[in-house]
Amino acid sequence: MRCHRQNPNYFLRQTQGNSVVPEERVDIRVASTETEIRVCFPTLHELRPHLSEHEFVARVQRQMKNHGYVLVYATSYDQVVAVAGYRIAEFLAWGRIFYVDDLISRSAFRKRGYGGMLLDWLLEKARELSCDQFHLDSGVTRHDAHRLYLSRKLQISSHHFSKELQAVKNPD
Repeated sequence: MRCHRQNPNYFLRQTQGNSVVPEERVDIRVASTETEIRVCFPTLHELRPHLSEHEFVARVQRQMKNHGYVLVYATSYDQVVAVAGYRIAEFLAWGRIFYVDDLISRSAFRKRGYGGMLLDWLLEKARELSCDQFHLDSGVTRHDAHRLYLSRKLQISSHHFSKELQAVKNPD
């Protein structure tokens, strides 16, 4: 399914030396079927290597159903080049926010502008959905991603603390 926009196609203009390479068509789509979710797995697996394909599909479908998670992906020449997952949430501290759970460009396609294009699409979607703020967390060692976020005027506004918990097993 293509994104719900006037023009869901984006174009990248690249240069080589003094010549301009023809514009490249990039489609941004919402993954709504199991097949569409599966085609996103190789890209998102680079960010979430602990997930098997089966667990990835199950988690995405569960989060879509229960938490409003939306998985979007960018394709160029029929290849998935970048993937993002987001949801809308509301907090006392920030109001209605657009939260990006996942954002990754496939390693074979990095440094070509796909991540920035998808981030720009997400920022525009947040505005369309009347969100008060745009949030994402990023691993402390993802320096290339941080440069991208800072170039789009995102601010480092907090520290995120976490702790793994042992799940309490319910006796069956």
